[in-house]
Amino acid sequence: MSNTLHHKLATMLDVVYPEADTGVLADQLLETMGLAWDTSAPPAHQNNWDESDVMLITYADTVQRKGEKPLQTLNRFLADCLNDTVSAVHILPFFPYSSDDGFSVMDYLAVNESHGDWTDIERIADDYRLMADLVINHMSARSRWFENFRKRIDPGKDYFFEARPTDDLSAVVRPRTSPLLNAVQTEDGERYVWCTFSEDQVDLNFANPQVLNEFVGIIRYYLERGVTIFRLDAVAFLWKEVGTPSIHLQQTHELIKILRLLIEHHTPESVVITETNVPNRENLTYFGNANEAHVIYNFSLPPLLINTLVTGNCRHLKTWLMSMPPAQMGTTYLNFIASHDGVGLRPTDGLLTEEEKLRLINTMESFGGKVSYRRTPDGKDQPYEMNVALFDALKGTAERGADHWQLHRFICAHTVMLALEGIPAFYIHSLLGTENDHERVKNTGRLRSINRGQWNLDTLEAELADPLSHHHNVFTELKRLIAIRRKQPAFHPNATQFTLHLGLQLFGFWRQSMRRDQSIFCIHNITDEVQQVSLGDINLIGTDQWQDLISGLKIDDLSDSLTLKPYQSVWLSNRE
Repeated sequence: MSNTLHHKLATMLDVVYPEADTGVLADQLLETMGLAWDTSAPPAHQNNWDESDVMLITYADTVQRKGEKPLQTLNRFLADCLNDTVSAVHILPFFPYSSDDGFSVMDYLAVNESHGDWTDIERIADDYRLMADLVINHMSARSRWFENFRKRIDPGKDYFFEARPTDDLSAVVRPRTSPLLNAVQTEDGERYVWCTFSEDQVDLNFANPQVLNEFVGIIRYYLERGVTIFRLDAVAFLWKEVGTPSIHLQQTHELIKILRLLIEHHTPESVVITETNVPNRENLTYFGNANEAHVIYNFSLPPLLINTLVTGNCRHLKTWLMSMPPAQMGTTYLNFIASHDGVGLRPTDGLLTEEEKLRLINTMESFGGKVSYRRTPDGKDQPYEMNVALFDALKGTAERGADHWQLHRFICAHTVMLALEGIPAFYIHSLLGTENDHERVKNTGRLRSINRGQWNLDTLEAELADPLSHHHNVFTELKRLIAIRRKQPAFHPNATQFTLHLGLQLFGFWRQSMRRDQSIFCIHNITDEVQQVSLGDINLIGTDQWQDLISGLKIDDLSDSLTLKPYQSVWLSNRE
């Protein structure tokens, strides 16, 4: 029958593997996933989220306590400090690895023994929606599969992508400056493997259908361990073809659709998120027609919001927001302004001029940040990302340098993020107000380490309990704002959003609940000076009672004006 899962899967596989017997391959994938050929599809355009969803992003070992496995310490921290604050937890790669802080996986089916075990993972999944990385583009050069590649035996012999130095690779889009091809000695001579990110991270060969089948088995294992949100790491580079840019190829998009099809038939409430750190227009293509990624990262938000707050001008942020299409039902954005990686610059292509990018880079460097580079097809090195802790990224302005508004500017940034269409995600070091970790950079030699520090739980709890500590002030205020956000239907990830025109010093937008019974006008002073906003410039319905959800201020006179202190935000709502 033409509408069965088996038929849909085989049709998709035809696009990727036109030479294969896709009926047989579909049988194999369904068996690997534990699905029947006629398994029922989940409801179309189903939103697997609401306004109460807030995500924490953390490494397994960011918070530690002596004598305890870090995953157990993380679970303790979640229970004691964030139980009523976050609904989902993204634990960055917790597998055995050889480099890149986890993203060079040696064994996809094991938990790094120094972090804990699968029981610890399952305990966290019992209380929170758990997001795990499917590091699908590449694997460690020290993995068993790659050892088998060298020995020319299965499994692994044909699992890695190869090319020749004589091939035309001039069009390949690179996120790094390292060599693309790496020579390795194998049992049958020298071979050249494709390494998008580093020589320790060897790209997998999805032109071999058995690699796809292996990953379907890995996905099923994760689902059985409690993972319901899958982050497809570096997935834009998945399908490679000599003579092409080897990014965003049609087969990549089709493979994402295939994985989503299998995942949501196994667990209908599951979510697929694509990690595609690329220019905004390219990023949006990963929604497909609401049949590819359920969620995409809003990669342009971090650099544009930081730029807005250090320049005191929201023109580019506003232009970007107005251009963003509303996500279809069943899809949404993941809003973040800091992560384990740096602040990407590629997502600003077409949004900031080269001069504006350079000014932003110079400002971040003056605040202690570092810059990493990528190599373009013409052999030039271009800035790729700014490595800086968000708290320090917002310690001042481009014009005046560091000032005393750091905390207010930092809170303002998160108030914007919390109110935007989509699901908000907090990197743990932002939630804690952690500063640049220059010592860690010195120890590891890696620029990204600046924002990957670790906390002793006892030290952290002491800081969070100290009213004089900025960590306490950040954590307390962000938790308060999150608690407010989680109760507002107008902040549903798919609720209506409309950009307000309030000049360049005030960034504002309107949210309306899906039932149209709540409106929230979100207005942010993005400067270090007092700003006035006339309530007459906002479409406040006269028959409603309006109040600021953040301060509790009630609006009695709609002809009046509001005075916003530097970096102050208001959420004007017609219901409490």
